[in-house]
Amino acid sequence: MKLTQLLERLEYEVIQGNDEIEVRELINDSRKVREGSVFVCISGAVVDGHEFVGDVAAKGAAAVIVEKDVEAPEDMTVIRVPDTRYALALMSAAYFGYPADKMKIIGITGTKGKTTTTYMIKSILEGVGHKVGLIGTIEAIIGDETIPAANTTPESYTIHQYFARMAEAGCDCVVMEVSSQGLMLHRTAGIPFEIGIFTNLGRDHIGPNEHADFEDYKRCKGLLFQQCRLGIANVDDPYFVDVFAKATCTTETFGFSEKADLRATDTHLVSRPGYLGVAYHVSGLMDFDVEIDIPGKFSVYNSLTAIAVCRHFQVPADKIKKALKMANVKGRIEMVKVSDEFTLMIDYAHNAMSLESLLTTLKEYQPARLVCLFGCGGNRSKDRRYEMGEVSGRLADLTIITSDNPRFEDPQAIIDDIKTGIGRTDGKYVEICDRKEAIRYAIEHGRPGDVIVLAGKGHEDYQEIKGVKYPMDERVLISEILSGK
Repeated sequence: MKLTQLLERLEYEVIQGNDEIEVRELINDSRKVREGSVFVCISGAVVDGHEFVGDVAAKGAAAVIVEKDVEAPEDMTVIRVPDTRYALALMSAAYFGYPADKMKIIGITGTKGKTTTTYMIKSILEGVGHKVGLIGTIEAIIGDETIPAANTTPESYTIHQYFARMAEAGCDCVVMEVSSQGLMLHRTAGIPFEIGIFTNLGRDHIGPNEHADFEDYKRCKGLLFQQCRLGIANVDDPYFVDVFAKATCTTETFGFSEKADLRATDTHLVSRPGYLGVAYHVSGLMDFDVEIDIPGKFSVYNSLTAIAVCRHFQVPADKIKKALKMANVKGRIEMVKVSDEFTLMIDYAHNAMSLESLLTTLKEYQPARLVCLFGCGGNRSKDRRYEMGEVSGRLADLTIITSDNPRFEDPQAIIDDIKTGIGRTDGKYVEICDRKEAIRYAIEHGRPGDVIVLAGKGHEDYQEIKGVKYPMDERVLISEILSGK
């Protein structure tokens, strides 16, 4: 492959060498460079790829793509671009033969609801014969293969590698979560999204390793709607207008508002022994009744989003209703049977917005007590800890504070921050640092009619401590507790 083929959609300058050379492989990890590779120098938060030009030259790299001055051997081609992350995205698309052009790509952005909605859309579309690839927080799904996820939105090279494998596997569409970080870092640059979806926006992901401020977070969410054909948005969200301020796509809306193109009306809770659900009527662009086996108003939003998307694939109402009854997601209001007297569930709620939404929803079912067990991740914004503590203290009848992924922080210091938040309320709490022992306490002290939520870990099957991910799956912990271990 000629280097010019990889660069065909980019503006660039040849600093030295020749852009007509043949290259063997596109690489952005210096450790994987071999003879004839073209290496893209990414300026990361921890490591700067520009520092490895000498190393990759010694390994036989034919060319490097840079965004700043470097010293390179005379026989190496050096190409300068304005932004190497953006270049990597477009070069990756070219390297894999533009696989996204062969499928319909559906991208979902928002603070919460992305994961559940992707699985709902996948379930509905597969119910009418589509073959659907998925890229998200939990995993990537390519045919029968599942690949655990490291990031909500992977690096651009990985995305196009997945797209190529999905197209080869016969997928005709892909549904993927598009994080604000992914948009900010150009991981999704150049993808021709057929449909972009905005679920909602909350004050999350603000911090030194994420977004500088809320305005930047909001701006990055809006980038998706400058590269999709159709934008489908939650009209009820107060930031909808801001996020779509620079949108270049056709726009449709969903929500409870009369202004919404697709509306949920006559919403009512459904409660039976061992079952919490919600039912509503879809009106506007479609007209039918639906019931889903996941409780709460946010479940209405998630399913309504999926309906809004699948309408564009001409999926009939009966197929939508059937698929929504079958859709479920690991770690998203996942019920775990532990008792005939009380309900226990696992949920990924790991910020104040999602925790407040979850606890408010569950209170509507009028449990005898609402018990919330959670911790907060280390090396993340302290504001999240204060806010989550305050939310749980205000809404739960009992909070059990424990450890999450402490990373490189002292777990007790994180717990103390959460207690600061709870201290702003009159909420009752206990603190048990060991997560298994905290879960044991929750189960052993469960009362008839209680609803107990294990929040924060969700689908995760590990606990990260000082750079090491130790196996820890809450389902396994529960099983061990019930068997007396």
